[in-house]
Amino acid sequence: MEHVRDSTRNLQLLSELLLHAPASSEASQSRSLEAYSSGTREMVSGLSARDLEDLRALAMTNHVIIRSFAPLQQILTAGGNSQTAVLAATAVEQETERIHHALRFLQRICSDLEEAGCPVTVIKSLDHWPDLGSDLDLYTDADAAKVVEVMGSRFKAKLADRSWGDRLANKWNFVVPGLPELVEVHAGRLGQTGEQTALTRSLATRTRMAQMQGHLFRVPAPEDRIVISTLQRMYRHFYIRLCDIVDNARLLDERLVDFEYLNSLGSAAGLWEGIATYLRIISEYVQAYRGTGVPLDPIVTGSAKFGTDQVRFRRDFLRVPILPHSLNLYASELMTLLSKGELRNSLRLSLLPGLATAAALEQKITGSDKGIW
Repeated sequence: MEHVRDSTRNLQLLSELLLHAPASSEASQSRSLEAYSSGTREMVSGLSARDLEDLRALAMTNHVIIRSFAPLQQILTAGGNSQTAVLAATAVEQETERIHHALRFLQRICSDLEEAGCPVTVIKSLDHWPDLGSDLDLYTDADAAKVVEVMGSRFKAKLADRSWGDRLANKWNFVVPGLPELVEVHAGRLGQTGEQTALTRSLATRTRMAQMQGHLFRVPAPEDRIVISTLQRMYRHFYIRLCDIVDNARLLDERLVDFEYLNSLGSAAGLWEGIATYLRIISEYVQAYRGTGVPLDPIVTGSAKFGTDQVRFRRDFLRVPILPHSLNLYASELMTLLSKGELRNSLRLSLLPGLATAAALEQKITGSDKGIW
């Protein structure tokens, strides 16, 4: 019980550090100390070195170490807590070094694949900027065999073992010498079983260039980012991370989202109810910490099926209940694909319950579901 209380307290502190004010594209360290409540500053000042390590682990798992520990260090320094301030600074420095190293590799990989006729879009990984995901995720319309050949010949990359889910989703994981992160390439399909092809047509035609630390990357449009994030959180993993809340809140606070297009895209893919529900959860979670939610169009709030009242914090993440909520979203996606005559994609998606059951059994027996999920 004590561990649960500590985890909940750490979640609350990270949320306070990340969500106390409207999100901005600027790094958190630029914010004034006065922007943080006296309660937040008091919580920070009472942190021991052990507390800070636990907080760091949760922040790393949720991909918010830079955005949370930069202001944390600032508060600790101002409060005269020099020892813990140094530990916070070290955490930021180490993560910054990891990110610099990963970006250099990512730039080369994208450039070499493009040069070889395999243009790629960086999905998910850069959404957390100035943080970075634990894997480097790419999407391409190019032939997967060509991607495998280029990664092997130019980077000496080895293919990681592919699970059943990987094969259905048409994705490959590469182990690149000198790069701690896996490079995950999605070829022509999205979704846990590769059932989404309507989304890929939108993704490829609406990309834009983004600059990070002097590197240029092709990234999805805001609406495509939200759809991909929804697929991951509401239809595959069934949990939401702090980075997902902060990332999408920033897009919405900066009014970068075309809700009409998002509705059209999500409806065509059978994902609209999941998207609307996801955004409602994000808005309500943000509201709990800063007093106001993110700006949502009425078409979103009117379509959402539930909010944060159905979400619980367990095992480092905000968990979305599979029964009945996620099951209903899955059924809606499947019915849409069937109604559009996408029989092959429907068949792929129909395999998901069996795949999930097999993964759960494998997890229970061996402690890992990697060979299946």
